[in-house]
Amino acid sequence: MAAVDEQAGPDGVKDLRAPEPGPDGPPVVAVVGPTGTGKSDLGIALAHRLDGEVVNADALQLYCGMDIGTAKLPPEERGGVPHHLLDVLEIHEEASVAAFQREARRAIAEIAGRGRVPILVGGSGLYVRAVLDDIEFPGTDAGIRARLEAELARDGRGPLLEQLAAVDPESAARVKDERRLVRALEVHELTGRPFTSFMPRRRYVRPTVQVGLGMDREVLTERLARRVDVMLERGWLEEVRALEARGLRESPTAGRALGYPQLLAVLDGTLDLEQAREQTVAATRRFTKRQRTWFGADPRVHWLDAAAPVGVAELADRARAVLRGQ
Repeated sequence: MAAVDEQAGPDGVKDLRAPEPGPDGPPVVAVVGPTGTGKSDLGIALAHRLDGEVVNADALQLYCGMDIGTAKLPPEERGGVPHHLLDVLEIHEEASVAAFQREARRAIAEIAGRGRVPILVGGSGLYVRAVLDDIEFPGTDAGIRARLEAELARDGRGPLLEQLAAVDPESAARVKDERRLVRALEVHELTGRPFTSFMPRRRYVRPTVQVGLGMDREVLTERLARRVDVMLERGWLEEVRALEARGLRESPTAGRALGYPQLLAVLDGTLDLEQAREQTVAATRRFTKRQRTWFGADPRVHWLDAAAPVGVAELADRARAVLRGQ
């Protein structure tokens, strides 16, 4: 596999560097990158080679019943490798990064305590960083938020922005939307600290190696289209129909997952299946672009070419070599 310069992102391959020193404790391996590049298969292959267990870091795979549309591997395809944090939320529940951070770090500590290697696998960028990096999440208060949202609806953005500028001018200069504006004021009222003081730092909480799977954009686009077709062939529409009865439409998180709103529109008769397919492929392509930007901005990720004609076993061996500093 040819290496390119250190600026290469998820569509190329970086020189594979040895793990940087970090805090004491067992190492974590994270397999990251855009949707559709084969992270789940690589995670299993690595678990076999490193005596590891997989911790899910895909926010939508946390949900029971969201299987086909999230490409969740069924138990019989997990190669006998223990998987953690799959199917832990009901459809009506809201996913929380702070709660995920707590549970994922607990799972990682337990895996390491058994003398095995924790392997974090997923493409939800903030969820990955929440587990790996020194990030603190301030709490929430429904009452404060409701009051601020009512003020926003009544008075508009200006007065709230003035409030924020008075107590947190840096955040006031940076907020781009109303949701972030309300959140910044809520955090200051709760903690007395500026919202920017909670911004994440690229500092691992324990020794970590991140392996990224990248792929040429055109190749990935074709692969994503085929992936959607396979999901539909496997009964994705029927899955959405079943989830609708369990509250999918009202779900603050699950109901917005890629493809699910489009298939709900099919059930409503406002889209036909081909239109839903096209919109889902387009939305997934946009999402992978954001993932490439997110993970590509992290200089600590060691990139492997997911489309290289070597197979997942060879990719796993190369990733293992990264971990061992070879």
